[in-house]
Amino acid sequence: QVQVVESGGGLVKPGGSLRLSCVVSGSTVSLYILDWYRQAPGKQRELVASINFGGNTNYADSVKGRFTISRDSAKRTFYLQMNSLKPEDTAVYYCHASGSNSWGQGTQVTVSS
Repeated sequence: QVQVVESGGGLVKPGGSLRLSCVVSGSTVSLYILDWYRQAPGKQRELVASINFGGNTNYADSVKGRFTISRDSAKRTFYLQMNSLKPEDTAVYYCHASGSNSWGQGTQVTVSS
């Protein structure tokens, strides 16, 4: 059974940085494509960034140049480095292992002065 566990959320001031981590356990196929999503209050869940097994990445336009997704396959862990955070980045962030369609429980990120 695949388990996906996020960590690293918190409260940060505008312009600050946070790094989210996600550990994926279980089937290896779960590691093929890994995504970060977020959901703000009253809004639909949106794709923030994704990375495939070859290391190719994609980003939402709203985070390009500020967020970086990366992975350490040996540790079955992937990361979302978030810099220059804005209040509109406030949301619950979820990691998602596409190969098994497995979701984490979410971690809250709040950007506020």
